[in-house]
Amino acid sequence: MPKLSYKARRRWSLVVLLIGLPIYIVVAVNFTDWLRARYEGLPVLVELLVFVVLGFLWMLPLRSVFLGVGKADPDEEE
Repeated sequence: MPKLSYKARRRWSLVVLLIGLPIYIVVAVNFTDWLRARYEGLPVLVELLVFVVLGFLWMLPLRSVFLGVGKADPDEEE
């Protein structure tokens, strides 16, 4: 897999945060609603655990996109 440039990572991180994350939140809430309906109510701690796990799960495949985005451009000449 080719390595993304700094500018490409910045652009992709914006796309993920502005478009992908809201879609993922809707999917996560619908999944939790489905679990609540399927098991006729979830205990609050189980529901919290599901949201915490889903909150970390979205970051794992996108880690390489967000690495170093907040720092100065390493390719830029001074």
